[in-house]
Amino acid sequence: MARKVGMAALAAAAGVSVATVDRALNGREQVTAATRARIAEAAARIGHPAAARLSGGDSDRPRLRLGVLLHKAGQEFYQNMAREMHLAAAAATEANIDLVLEFAASQAPSEVAALLRTMGQRCDAIAATAVNHPEITGAVEELRAKGVPVYSLLSDFAQGARAGYIGLNNLKVGRVAGWMVGLATRQAGKVAIFVGGARWHGHELREAGFRSYLREARPDLEVMEALVNLETRQLTYEATVNLLARQPELRAIYVAGGGMEGAIAAVREARKPGEVVLVVNELTTESRAALAAGWVTLIDATPLPLLCREVMMLLVRASLRGVGDTGAQHFLNFEMHVAEGL
Repeated sequence: MARKVGMAALAAAAGVSVATVDRALNGREQVTAATRARIAEAAARIGHPAAARLSGGDSDRPRLRLGVLLHKAGQEFYQNMAREMHLAAAAATEANIDLVLEFAASQAPSEVAALLRTMGQRCDAIAATAVNHPEITGAVEELRAKGVPVYSLLSDFAQGARAGYIGLNNLKVGRVAGWMVGLATRQAGKVAIFVGGARWHGHELREAGFRSYLREARPDLEVMEALVNLETRQLTYEATVNLLARQPELRAIYVAGGGMEGAIAAVREARKPGEVVLVVNELTTESRAALAAGWVTLIDATPLPLLCREVMMLLVRASLRGVGDTGAQHFLNFEMHVAEGL
């Protein structure tokens, strides 16, 4: 008769303590996904009866709880992203994923840091949109020390502590916006740029790329001091109305982050289509309509389905294999939309 494989043998095969195997089998305390996967692999290798349960019931895939933290719950772009995240989690092939997706009520670093810490108690790995701030870096460092990798999403933060960045090459996005403004603007004059805030690293890079291109290619266009709109429609609308009234030489506007709906509304009220070149980010119902009608010249957009699939893949692999390379940057090619391409 074959000898029954016990808990001690499983612990030895996995290279962990008997207590850790007990926690993995009975769920008394949290066991990291990497440790659980190692125990599951050992159980399958030595024929332990818990192999199926450890790897996700009837499936041979591990079960992971992955966290995604977003902001601006009321904006169509982030609603679309949330939907695509759920679809990507359901379609993942390397693991069975329980997705924990939450929205931060504000961009306040203290609130985001607290949400990350709370999410880290329940999740094996996290991807988040957040500003680059010491409080958030501190939270990411704490989670890293506990074996919970955090990826910065769309805009980088906590460099040296986060497991990696995934999103667009924001410097390149800004240069492409500058290229379009330089191409579409025929007269010398002034150019306005909106950013979400001083601590959005991605917006800083977009502004740098935008200014760099125009400084090289169109020195006759003066890029004005950046305007902070907190990515809100109303602030962008009010500032654009003021610009159009007070700057007769205004030739173009670049909205580097959110809030583009306000700029579209203001330009529509005060100018004819094409009189002011308007470059915005992300394809939504409103930006698409404005592009088709001639109010918007170019939309740079994130390929959301691809982004969300890549996020799930990175979170799964980081959960199973460890925290990961803190210098990693995963750039996706962005989409460019013009009216004739609709």
